[in-house]
Amino acid sequence: MLATLTIHLHLPTCASLKEKRGRIKPLISRLHREFNVSVAEIDLNDKWQEAVIGCAMIGNDHAFLQSALRNVVKWVEGNWTDGDIIEQRIEIL
Repeated sequence: MLATLTIHLHLPTCASLKEKRGRIKPLISRLHREFNVSVAEIDLNDKWQEAVIGCAMIGNDHAFLQSALRNVVKWVEGNWTDGDIIEQRIEIL
């Protein structure tokens, strides 16, 4: 099974693309390292104050994949102080 997580982020204090990248790159690296997920910025690349990142995991246990991606969302909500989550969606294929 493939599980994906899409997180739409709002970065209200960013005033340039360079500043946005400086805030998104450490988040992507941390999620990859902490949760062993594949992570990339997947949309809104040219907007200063918004970003969409995608996370993906492969496994054979639906409940485990769902729980693991929920933990990613909880971590971002509780630990990432550079912005807010506008929307998040988990899909299991």
